[in-house]
Amino acid sequence: MQLLNTLYITTPETYLRLDNDTLRVEVERETRLRVPLHHVSSVVCFGHTGLSAPLMHRLAESGVALVLLDDNGRFKARLEGAVTGNVLLRQAQFARISDAAFTLDMARACVAGKIKNTRQVLQRGAREAKVEDEAKVLARLADDLAAALRALPDVNDLDSLRGVEGAAARQYFTGLNLLVRADQRSAFSMDGRTRRPPRDRFNAMLSFLYSMWMNDCRSALEAAGLDPQVGFLHALRPGRAALALDLMEEFRPWADRLALTLINRGQLAADDFVLREGGGVQLEPAARKAVVVAYQERKKDEVNHPLLAQSVPLGLMPLVQARLLARAIREDGAPYVPFVAR
Repeated sequence: MQLLNTLYITTPETYLRLDNDTLRVEVERETRLRVPLHHVSSVVCFGHTGLSAPLMHRLAESGVALVLLDDNGRFKARLEGAVTGNVLLRQAQFARISDAAFTLDMARACVAGKIKNTRQVLQRGAREAKVEDEAKVLARLADDLAAALRALPDVNDLDSLRGVEGAAARQYFTGLNLLVRADQRSAFSMDGRTRRPPRDRFNAMLSFLYSMWMNDCRSALEAAGLDPQVGFLHALRPGRAALALDLMEEFRPWADRLALTLINRGQLAADDFVLREGGGVQLEPAARKAVVVAYQERKKDEVNHPLLAQSVPLGLMPLVQARLLARAIREDGAPYVPFVAR
């Protein structure tokens, strides 16, 4: 399916090939779709997808990113053409990594944005809760997250900051079960965050949605001229898009909110998931399509950006934040301000 110039391939055993200036999508040797390449900015493939070598060469030449994800939506690989962007900006980014104070400030901003947005998810749940005891639990957890926010200015090293973030995340996830509609909790309960593989239906949805946000954040950073591998909060490791993970932190609660919406509105049911050997859970192909469509529709929602004081489509917010991140790296005295929902 093609949405907002991104072509998502979710059907198993699909084969993609180049046909003149067109990308041809085949399933069981039958052509299902033809898309002119000039209409596509990126191609995202879930699960086992075959691709011809001529197509991969043409995508790279045309500047169309090819992203490969596994069945759970976890990032596997990304094919791109020649690196572009502002070399002076990247030089400044690399230099900032050696600045311990700047690195800590950037990491602290990422954590603050995440905690503020997760706290709003719990506060909204407390307001809408139909059971008084559950409302009290959610309000208490929101207060705990407020305490974590107050502790951030006094954190003086990355390891301690990551400890605060981890503790806040564990508190937050204990409350998510209470945000699931009562008659859906037996099918969509979660015992904390699990991944590689996700161990329940809720975690399977989160992993899938997080992967799509991750791809958008990485693309936004590259569009801003930054290196997505060189981050501040997440430790640098070969093959890890640390800066994309940093940027994604503030957007994780948006994925959580969408997962809750799909569950509570009955748009996904227990039989939309399959249990794999070893206890892993993943979405069925048809359910993956439904989540992709819902994700793209949600990205069209207009949200108010407090710093810009104007309404912006949610799908453009990673691009806005990537540019604010670039400004903070390039200019002294321009702190990074994470996006916090209002």
